[in-house]
Amino acid sequence: MAIKKTPSKKTSKKATKTVVSKKEKDKFLMVGIGASAGGLEAFKEFFTAMPDNPGMAFMLVQHLDPTHKSMLVDLLSNYTNMKVIEVKDHTKVAPNNVYVIPPNKDMAMMDGFLHLMKPMDARGHRRPIDFFLRSLADDQKERAVGIILSGTGTEGTLSLKTIKGEGGLTLVQDPDKAKYDGMPRSVITAGAADFVLPANDMPQQLIKYMKTRKIKPLEKVPVVSPPKNLLEKVFILLRNATGCNFNDYKSNTIVRRIEKRMAINQVEKLEDYVKHLQKTPAEVLDLFNELLIGVTNFFRDTKAFEVLQAKAISEIIKQKENGDVIRIWVPGCSTGEEVYSLAILFNEAINKQKKDLRLQIFASDIDENAINIARAGTYPETISADITPTRLKRFFRAENQYYQIKKEIRDQVIFAVQNIIKDPPFSKLDMISCRNLLIYLNPNAQQKIFSIFHYSLNSDGILFLGNSESLGESADLFTTLDRRQKIFARKNVKVENRFELGFNLNEKKTSSSVAKPSKKINLSSDNLGYLTEKILLAKYAPACAIINWKGDAVYFSGNTDKFLQPSSGKASLNIIDMARKGLKSDLRTLIAKVRKNNKPEERKGIKVKTSNKIE
Repeated sequence: MAIKKTPSKKTSKKATKTVVSKKEKDKFLMVGIGASAGGLEAFKEFFTAMPDNPGMAFMLVQHLDPTHKSMLVDLLSNYTNMKVIEVKDHTKVAPNNVYVIPPNKDMAMMDGFLHLMKPMDARGHRRPIDFFLRSLADDQKERAVGIILSGTGTEGTLSLKTIKGEGGLTLVQDPDKAKYDGMPRSVITAGAADFVLPANDMPQQLIKYMKTRKIKPLEKVPVVSPPKNLLEKVFILLRNATGCNFNDYKSNTIVRRIEKRMAINQVEKLEDYVKHLQKTPAEVLDLFNELLIGVTNFFRDTKAFEVLQAKAISEIIKQKENGDVIRIWVPGCSTGEEVYSLAILFNEAINKQKKDLRLQIFASDIDENAINIARAGTYPETISADITPTRLKRFFRAENQYYQIKKEIRDQVIFAVQNIIKDPPFSKLDMISCRNLLIYLNPNAQQKIFSIFHYSLNSDGILFLGNSESLGESADLFTTLDRRQKIFARKNVKVENRFELGFNLNEKKTSSSVAKPSKKINLSSDNLGYLTEKILLAKYAPACAIINWKGDAVYFSGNTDKFLQPSSGKASLNIIDMARKGLKSDLRTLIAKVRKNNKPEERKGIKVKTSNKIE
């Protein structure tokens, strides 16, 4: 049972200024805690269990009545011997202090200082917890810790995803122990919690984590050089469990995520962590998920989307003829926010002109869990901070403190699990949007991907990158449309065969006959897509789709719109689900025969219904 600490507001300790060494300033954790209804009880439990000098700073954000003075400072002072302070503008954060947001203010962090601002949103629409925790993540990176305690609604979900994406730690109050479980359950459902604990168990976990986690000064970029053989052993274990090779990722990115998992598991040496991975298969999957975490939200970098709309989207639509399809690929799509942001912009632009145009977006990611979230298209109500009320009403359906993208938009997107380096790419594209994926990859992998993009795009097709990314040594493949917002257009130049990608990007697609492949050709998943496209284009030049044994499409070539369309409801790549009316029955029969006899089958004269026409 927790024992209430003796009130100490009048002790000399409270009046003593906290003295912090330069070394401590570089190393302490910044802990942001958000709570709503029932938060006071959770705060009491948390600070009762917290030592007096934990070596961390705590910043509390609670939904407060803007018209009343907060009593939180006086109340919490009875449960901790740390100094509890109501924040004033431009307050420098120091360890062993508790900072409380004042009423009717938004709070943010910049360079280790707390800044106060007048809220712009009307009461009832304010998101002070997400507002602060996002700024904490942006400012403090892996030093940030985000905690969500009792509360109703979904606030805290998006900001904890951001903290986790920046390499920080996230904790959530056990919903069964919280007075109100809405906020904790929302974070857990989104997969954004590193730990789910009762409030009074959190301090012990934080102290263990801080003792093991190697916190580096923010102003220095650490040069990480762990033993190569140990790092490669980690890669081998990951590859064996998931099929993914993380050798293409930047070492610093990988090591920071590994260090976090080591701290969570209380392991100090990398060689011991390798042994831990060998003994604990579940930890291999946890590390895999940690490495895949991306930071994303709707219309991230608003200015970039505005410039894209003005310079690229309008031009793509202008060049299309009546009845054409606009084809877009979003590799590394994560949980779908960027995909649907682009869908919204294109739909708005299409609806403003008279041509009958259709939109088809291919969205892929290596993370199957993220793809499942993206397919559902359901997000916390707090996305309203990133989306205008007009767009929320036009493109989303509100339901129980969540927003779901409307079916008409979801039907324009095909989601697929894909390894961008290993698996065949999509082709004949008008645009590729690949934002904040390349920054995690080494230069060699980046050049491979730019070669793939050049191959996949139509002439003058658009490439949209993240604000921290550049073309590097692949600048000769693209023309710059907007350097600041990272918008480029494909150049019609020959790509030298710089890399072995599993399929030849430079082989000419001729109309001459193609020799029958010898048995020595390796028909791996890497080159199967290109080889099939080469044979079909050379001899027949029809549209085609390659399917796996389950019937799911793994590759498209040519214009398949006359035969296939995204199925209604939950997105699916099953070829039968996507087949247009008139084709389903015959296609199902043919596939069954091929599976049974392992021989080619064909059927001619099938009438397929496209829109109101029979072809």
